[in-house]
Amino acid sequence: MPTATDTPDPAFGHSTRKQRIWRVGLIVVAVILIVAAVLIWRHHEATEAAAAAARRAAAAGITVTTATAKTGDISVYLDAIGTVTPVYTNSITSQVNGLVVAVGFKEGQLVRKGDPLIEIDSRPYRATLLQAQGTLERDQNVLAQAQMDLTRYRAALARNAIAQQMVDDQEKLVLQDQGTVKNDQGTVQFDQLQVEYCHITAPISGQIGLRLVDPGNVVQATGTTTLAVITQMQPITVIFTLPEDSLGPVVGRLRENAKLSVDVFDRTAQTKIASGQLLALDNQIDTTTGTVKVRSIFDNKNSALFPNQFVNTRLLVNTLQGVTLVPASTVQQNGQSSFVYVIQNDVAHLRAVKPGVTDGGMTQVDSVKSGEIVADSSFDKLQDNAKVAVSGTPTTATNASGTSAP
Repeated sequence: MPTATDTPDPAFGHSTRKQRIWRVGLIVVAVILIVAAVLIWRHHEATEAAAAAARRAAAAGITVTTATAKTGDISVYLDAIGTVTPVYTNSITSQVNGLVVAVGFKEGQLVRKGDPLIEIDSRPYRATLLQAQGTLERDQNVLAQAQMDLTRYRAALARNAIAQQMVDDQEKLVLQDQGTVKNDQGTVQFDQLQVEYCHITAPISGQIGLRLVDPGNVVQATGTTTLAVITQMQPITVIFTLPEDSLGPVVGRLRENAKLSVDVFDRTAQTKIASGQLLALDNQIDTTTGTVKVRSIFDNKNSALFPNQFVNTRLLVNTLQGVTLVPASTVQQNGQSSFVYVIQNDVAHLRAVKPGVTDGGMTQVDSVKSGEIVADSSFDKLQDNAKVAVSGTPTTATNASGTSAP
């Protein structure tokens, strides 16, 4: 049996548990404090390292590539979209009724003005022409007989053999016969024209389209059936539109009798198709779009331009000479203002500029002199008066044509 000394004291056991909890808590707090101290120390070291690196970078300067501003020429272009439009397009229809007896062309053939295209049965019209010619010959002889009688009557009147009335009557008969002959001549000319209409020829030189009529078809003069379509291919034009705000410089150059060149590019605006000249401006502005139509002409010797083809156009309005040029990539934007970083004595100086014409990767700027060095990279790090280190050889500015500016 247990003795009195073996019975546990409840108060003592409770105190021991509390002491153990306090010891565990102190250990946890100590560990947390140690971890926090280590983190703070490492953060301080990282901050010091970053600051040291920044000081070293600042001492060494921000590495940038540069370009040299140059004086050169740059072209002023107006870009637009256009459509290839033939100068002439003829839809040929029949002017007489009749049976098609022959088609004298191949689909897609290049024809010259006057080449035979379609033959219509002309026999009925030649028969009518023959009748009209016979009537004309008869009436011409009747007129000749009346004129001979008039000559005899006048001779008789001179001898007082007949009365004046007979001469007057014969003169009027001659005039009547002359009118009849004129009427017959008109009939003959009309019938000759009908025979000519049976032989359809090309009214212009160009390329003929797909065949729309076959031998054996009957055509009508009053019908709307198209027998063939001819499109002039050389030369050919391109019609495009310009904003009315750009009309002033173009009109000014035309008043100077300048020949404005137009370049045509494909749908992607990457491949140049042809070069031509501005031909004419429309005589009014389209109020719904605020644009004016422009026609340019191209010789199209290689038939690269095809009717109704969609193209991109570039109209050369003017060429600015002796302006300061820098690569377009050196000009930066800050809201509505533009600026460049001019490098002087390994220090970048922010300078506001007003960019002008851009072409071929080059931009016209003011406030920059030819020969000055401008930054062309590291714009996310650059600031005004920042120290820089130039990397490599400065890039030389080129003009719009791709050659070094003088």
